[in-house]
Formats: sequence, C-alpha cells, structure tokens
Amino acid sequence: MITLILPYPVSANRYWQTRVIKPKGGKFYQAMTYVSAEAKAFKDLVHKLAMAAGVRAPITGRVAISYTLHPHCPQDALRRAKRDPVGWEDTVQCMDLDNAQKVLLDSLKGVVIDDDKWVRKISAERGAPVTGGKLVVTITPISPVPDMTTQEQGDLLGALV
Repeated sequence: MITLILPYPVSANRYWQTRVIKPKGGKFYQAMTYVSAEAKAFKDLVHKLAMAAGVRAPITGRVAISYTLHPHCPQDALRRAKRDPVGWEDTVQCMDLDNAQKVLLDSLKGVVIDDDKWVRKISAERGAPVTGGKLVVTITPISPVPDMTTQEQGDLLGALV
C-alpha cells in the first residue's frame, strides 16, 4: 500500500489543450489536442513526490485507488463558519471529483501504477478545506480473483444423487 500527499491537481478542463493548425501544403485545418504545460508540470511533481516517498517502480497488476480531495481554504473561512457552522464547507470552491480522478490517474500512470487499465476499484471523497488544497491518495495492490472454472460446482438442482 502506498499513500501520497499531492498538491491540489490541475483541473481536467486545463489538462488538455487544443489548437487548430493548417498542415504545410494542406487544404484543411486540423485540430491538435495535447497535454498542457501545467499538466506536465503536475505530473513531474507527482513523480518527484512518489520517488521521495520511496516508490521505485510502478505497481504491476490490479490496484484499488482511494483519494480525498481537499479544496483550498478561503481567507474568509472563519466568517463563513460563523454564518453557517454546519454547511460552510459546501460554499468552498472545489473541482468535481471526476475531474480530479482523470488527472490523478494520468499522473500516476507509469510512476506509481503500471497503467490505469489495472484500476479495479476507485473510492473518492471531498475532504475538509486546507491551506493550499491537497490530494491524498492511497494505492493498494489487489490479488487476482481465483479462477472459478477450476473449482468443482456442487449439485445446485439436486439432480445428482
């Protein structure tokens, strides 16, 4: 099991960028989609933090990922808490969990996990606001399920006596 505390991720809306280009000698314009510089910087930082945490090679095979996204705590947090002690955290701006998930999986790929195709279970939640925001992720290897075809099946209908 590996637990990493990462900075607040880049929004999926800023992760990919698209521009329209006209190829040399071409008649038609083409859309080109690429990973933004901001996304590359986030992935590089995740790699450095994983190495500092002792990750030397990606986990191969099935994994479960659990993460908690903590939004940035606003300057007026105390005032919000006085106004609404129970629900003030709901007023804090935070990216959607599914946007954070795609960025997280892309940044872990090839560094902490072999490939995001091996993710078999995902658990996500929004945490309490903290200064600067953060993303706490836990990656757990999962043992493969035993092959059920090799196990003998019982007499389900009572046909065998």
